[in-house]
Amino acid sequence: MRVVAKIGTSSLTDHLGVIDVAMIDSVSDQLAVLRAAGHEVILVSSGAVSAGVSVLGLPARPTDVITLQAISAAGQSRLMEHYNHSLGRHSLVAAQVLLVPHDFVDRRQYLHARQTLGRLLELGCVPIINENDAVASDEIRYGDNDRIAALVAHNVNADVLVLLTDTPGLYTADPRTDPTAQLVEVVAADDPLLSVAATVSGSNRGSGGMASKLSAARMASWSGVRAVIAKADRPDVLIDAANGVAVGTTFLASGRKLPARKLWIGFATNVEGAVVIDDGARRALLERGTSLLPAGIVEVIGEFGDGDVVDIRDSAGITVARGIALCDADVLRSVRGKRTTDLPAHVAHEVIHRDDLLVLI
Repeated sequence: MRVVAKIGTSSLTDHLGVIDVAMIDSVSDQLAVLRAAGHEVILVSSGAVSAGVSVLGLPARPTDVITLQAISAAGQSRLMEHYNHSLGRHSLVAAQVLLVPHDFVDRRQYLHARQTLGRLLELGCVPIINENDAVASDEIRYGDNDRIAALVAHNVNADVLVLLTDTPGLYTADPRTDPTAQLVEVVAADDPLLSVAATVSGSNRGSGGMASKLSAARMASWSGVRAVIAKADRPDVLIDAANGVAVGTTFLASGRKLPARKLWIGFATNVEGAVVIDDGARRALLERGTSLLPAGIVEVIGEFGDGDVVDIRDSAGITVARGIALCDADVLRSVRGKRTTDLPAHVAHEVIHRDDLLVLI
């Protein structure tokens, strides 16, 4: 079995950002048990920025990107220092791998990442992956390791993705404010819960939250990978989740397996705007899998450029798909509703090509 686990900042550090060594030891011990049982394991670990805040003695987490990037470099080395020591107790070698979402978009980078991770596993290493915050352009503001973990799970053909967090799983409501909230134990691949709205972040130390974990679980499910969201400090949580024991919330794998590029379009990049389509275009996209043409567009929302990712909404305001625009918002406003034969020569006949479009419902 190939297991990808992800642990978030809120589970790895205290409220001051100090790394919880006991938690790292617990995760490392569980990784060692899985390795001893013959499984391959990859860990995606957050915590670099928060650890950097602590080691540099800053009074609070900065908000400007340049400082966040700088302190992530200081924190990342401390984070790996702890993993090296903790895994070393089991004679395991930690291998640092820093990635950004672009590594999953460019085909050559995608294959190179797969080859590198595969070779590390063959060598007996435990890859420790984090987002490359120190040199990323905007990923540190918009990316998060939940999505990175789901893309890694897809990349290495994992059997299970385990998202370790500070809550027991997905609830029917926010358990912090609603005493009637109940834990959802199983979510089917076609369950509407996979697209339910959730809080952005449960603490001020991380960049994720339940919303990003739901997105990651959906990515994993649509990659044919079983996903689990569970509480990091539950005893043997990683071992049990990998072995199929009921812990937290399990998201069953879907029969459909999307290519990495479409997963990135759907879940791992920033949405810059939206277009509203008529009912005819909606049927064409959902039932026939066509490209989106200018004739089916009734409204253009926001400002976006050629190559940006945009939402595709129906007349009820529901996002039914997402894709890469082939023209900018101003051009699209000037040609919306027009038939292909009426388009100017310099305008693409397709607003979004079907190869760059992911249906979300």
